Amino acid sequence: MRLDELSNEISEVISKTVKSVVALFTVTYAYDFMLNPVPIRGAGSGFAVSKDLIITNNHVVSGSSQITVVTSDGSRSIGRVVSVAPWKDLALVSVEEDLQPIALGDSSKIRIGELVFAVGNPLGLWAGPTVTMGVVSAVGRTIAASPELILEDLIQTDAAINPGNSGGPLINIRGEAIGITTAIIPYAQGIGFAIPIDEVKLFLEHIRKYGRAVRAWIGVYVVDITPELAKTYRLPVSNGVIVVKVLRGSPADEVGLRPSDIIVEVDGTPIKTSKELRRLTEKGIEKGYIEVKIIRGSREFRVEVPLIIE
Repeated sequence: MRLDELSNEISEVISKTVKSVVALFTVTYAYDFMLNPVPIRGAGSGFAVSKDLIITNNHVVSGSSQITVVTSDGSRSIGRVVSVAPWKDLALVSVEEDLQPIALGDSSKIRIGELVFAVGNPLGLWAGPTVTMGVVSAVGRTIAASPELILEDLIQTDAAINPGNSGGPLINIRGEAIGITTAIIPYAQGIGFAIPIDEVKLFLEHIRKYGRAVRAWIGVYVVDITPELAKTYRLPVSNGVIVVKVLRGSPADEVGLRPSDIIVEVDGTPIKTSKELRRLTEKGIEKGYIEVKIIRGSREFRVEVPLIIE
């Protein structure tokens, strides 16, 4: 494909995508030393996942008394928070508009070096969405977004992401949203992060099924087994996760899981990482338990672990 043809194709993809992207202007209230309410204004981005629903970051809308949604053609309306998942930094906002939903891609197929575009509302400057281009720099990143929030399995990109871009889509060359931009490293250049779109899909699926965002846990802290860890501690396997702590009174505690137990399968699916354990635990929400295969010393056994659903 000639360069001018590729440029035209990209422009067409972007022109279609920006119609799905919105600006979110928020108002929260703090109080001064005289206890007078003081409005604090914020700005972020979001994108339509249906005709009247917008996905964005939880930190964009958290605590807002008012959310104004501005579409790409300049129309304004009031947004209402439907559900949030603070532990994933995701929020769903409804609006009385006829929006054009964006196509959702498959973040499990992302490749390092893949061309991507961040679309959003940087610095609260609204005259329609702006676009920056970059590549997928890495996948599976973990960052501490705040002392209370650790985000895992993030997409790293060098596409410029500025304050106000949060909540906007990270799209591939086909115009599919493969992530939702969420954070930057302020003291570095070319390092931004996006939540994989598969996490957004799961968030939306839970809202459809349960009317709210939910999460499940069994009460263990685990560490991924690496070849180095397996060699150092002479573990019987080189794949899986090793339990380092079991919370007292948790489902894992009740069924007898112990520190140093190795979890190698969940519901018949082999696992290698804590991320896979978490994903399969969430898939077990509907039935209310997961079956785990445990290696303890020279023994192997399976046990059903009930889920705590919040």
